[in-house]
Amino acid sequence: MSRSVVVAQPPRYTLCPTPFGELVLVWREEAEGALLQRLYLPRDGASPLPRAQAEHAGCVAGEHPGIGLLGAALVRGLRGGPLTLALAQESGVALDLPACPAFQQRVLLAEAAVPRGYVTTYGRLAAHLGAPQAARAVGAALAHNPFPLLIPCHRALRGDLSLGGFQGGLAMKAALLTMEGYTVVAGRVLANEAQLWYGAQVR
Repeated sequence: MSRSVVVAQPPRYTLCPTPFGELVLVWREEAEGALLQRLYLPRDGASPLPRAQAEHAGCVAGEHPGIGLLGAALVRGLRGGPLTLALAQESGVALDLPACPAFQQRVLLAEAAVPRGYVTTYGRLAAHLGAPQAARAVGAALAHNPFPLLIPCHRALRGDLSLGGFQGGLAMKAALLTMEGYTVVAGRVLANEAQLWYGAQVR
């Protein structure tokens, strides 16, 4: 059943201070609650608000109970708590995943299934999706993940387990992985085969 958008409501943004800097949550109010359109990460401590305002014309500051709960959960996550797609669901916030192209949706849902304590690679994700030659396309899809942290693209690495890219910068990516139990040395994650999701064994 489709969600009913409240007529004439402009996109809203909510600021969320974290240990890494300010998150910006862009959302729309709907009859059923809040629809999260984009989660922007700080990069090197700089607020992403100017970018959010440039990409969402007419965006105005706003508050919503579900968005407030989600923001608090994200702060806990950035202090070492769980970071999962379920945080949005538990807060009563829907993600605007249908706005993403079909291939990107598949990539994002596959990445969302990588649990805390594991990492994967762009190549393993591509093979899991039945497109083993599409590692570069998988990386591009994750580079434009509208919901970082909730869909934990920080757990996706290059084939040699180097960090690759991340919207919040590599220092933030390394810090998140360190909080999840990994050692990062010279831009590379120290992980063994048993810690790699979408490996040869079926999970």
